[in-house]
Amino acid sequence: MNNSVISSRRTAESGAASTKFLLIIVVLVLVANAAYNYIPVAYNGANFRSEMDSAVVKGLAASGQMKPLDVVKASVTRAASANDIPHDAFMEIKADAGAIYAHVAYRQEVPILPFGVYKYTYEFNYKATPTGYLLKQ
Repeated sequence: MNNSVISSRRTAESGAASTKFLLIIVVLVLVANAAYNYIPVAYNGANFRSEMDSAVVKGLAASGQMKPLDVVKASVTRAASANDIPHDAFMEIKADAGAIYAHVAYRQEVPILPFGVYKYTYEFNYKATPTGYLLKQ
């Protein structure tokens, strides 16, 4: 009698493990898809930020024959194409008080969920300012 009660309870529990496993696999696939799409965009943004800082310092250290503003513009433009920055990005490079500043801003949509269900808007807005011993006079 006791065995029949236990066996009837067990038949109601069958299939729960496979459903949980399937749910976990679906969640892992969604997280992996989001990471696969977001990480390259974030990496390119961080790498471009570093390249902008380097370009501003290169502009300050440019020799007398080269125009510092042109050096910075060329470096930032080259870094933008190497890091897949959108072509409609706002770029402003200007000289002010003996220093050169580079400001770049753009937005890029990143598909987080598959099939276009949700797109995250990655916003990049950075102003590279020169720092270090080149500014000390």
